[in-house]
Amino acid sequence: MRTAYSVETVRTAERELMARLPEGALMQRAAAGLAAACAELLGRVYGSRVVLLIGSGDNGGDALYAGARLARRGAGVTAVLLAPERTHVGGLAALRRAGGTSAAPAAAERLVRRADLVVDGIVGIGGKGGLRPDAAPLAELAADSRAAVVAVDLPSGIEADTGEVLGAAVRADLTVTFGTHKPGLLIDPARGYAGSVRLVDIGLELPAEAELEALQHADVAARLPVPGAESDKYRRGVVGIAAGSARYPGAAVLAVSGALRGGAGAVRYVGPAGDAVIARFPETLVSRQGPARAGRVQAWVVGPGAGDDASAVAEVLGAEVPVLVDADGLRLADRDAVRARSAPTLMTPHAGEAAALLGVSREAVEGARLASARELAGVYGATVLLKGATTLVADAGGGAVRVNPTGTAWLATAGSGDVLSGLAGSLLAAGLSALDAGSVAAYLHGLAGRFAADGAPAGAHDVASAIPDAWRDVRD
Repeated sequence: MRTAYSVETVRTAERELMARLPEGALMQRAAAGLAAACAELLGRVYGSRVVLLIGSGDNGGDALYAGARLARRGAGVTAVLLAPERTHVGGLAALRRAGGTSAAPAAAERLVRRADLVVDGIVGIGGKGGLRPDAAPLAELAADSRAAVVAVDLPSGIEADTGEVLGAAVRADLTVTFGTHKPGLLIDPARGYAGSVRLVDIGLELPAEAELEALQHADVAARLPVPGAESDKYRRGVVGIAAGSARYPGAAVLAVSGALRGGAGAVRYVGPAGDAVIARFPETLVSRQGPARAGRVQAWVVGPGAGDDASAVAEVLGAEVPVLVDADGLRLADRDAVRARSAPTLMTPHAGEAAALLGVSREAVEGARLASARELAGVYGATVLLKGATTLVADAGGGAVRVNPTGTAWLATAGSGDVLSGLAGSLLAAGLSALDAGSVAAYLHGLAGRFAADGAPAGAHDVASAIPDAWRDVRD
């Protein structure tokens, strides 16, 4: 499992490690990893032109020592010093001994336009509020140049702990981060500034509980429900779907399609779209009565395409089984009823729905996704899956937030969220916790989206059909 830790935790671990190492050894470890990544990106080091953008912090020192290593291999390395009086003394001396040079910011435009590689060592993980006015033009120069841009630890100007971008920031092609990922490297909008991310192990000893965690194939495979020799459809779990309306019957069909591929043994459907569901999926158990009289289920999904059917939402929230609330259900769900539930609740809003629930603008949610997911989970006492370019799953009980590493922009299509709801609901019925059901469903849904699209547009029904391929890929 990939993990990310807060700035405070990283700094504590760095201090503890530095106390056990010779002076400067930790910076040399970081610089060696950074130089190796730069060399790999350049391909040919000898004769290449490298520009280092150097601020006053340790990131500048890392970049200077890495630049010295590249200079010894024949690269022409120049450091642009934003604060000469506060530049890392040892790093600058090492660069000059290796044949590198330094320059003032006034020379940056000429240097950057000729560079093959630009290394961003302006601001470290403690930077706040975007780049200062004297540094912002350098970020623009790098973005407009033909050079590859490598960020040291994280792109200067992004918020390391939150993933927010509150001003000008460097856009990197590659970020070389040390010891552990930082939350801002995994969460949009900051993730979009990081490019590819390469982790360099420098020997940090970190706590067991991280700020963020991202499942990988092996983590998902370990959580997938697998039937045993004694399983029947009821032991595998039955998921109820209360969705769809006369206006939106397709939402019911798509939610059922996701549920049928999610590992539960059977799917019960309740709602006005029963004929459409049976026509597409005859194995579905359709009830003409309300959720409370539909029969035994181990979990409910309520809300996709439900219109204004508040009674169905209220009935489902009154059930003593796990419940997933999506789409119209989020608008119709009474907050106190959600908070009063003893069984787990999983809410799956997109940014606009989360904004309405929190009483803020959509832009506020999209600019602070981590804080928004945590706040919504706290307000409702529910596990929250915040959909979007970065899907986050925040548990009702706190702890590490899960960030989903799979997906494709082609998933931004009508009905895709309905498929995700059905899939996650089925996993709830199969016995997964709300946190695991949400994060495993998001992972499989993202993979299925990649497989279905394969570089071209795909509909929600294509995504549902690709879920078995994603399931097999994870288990292989």
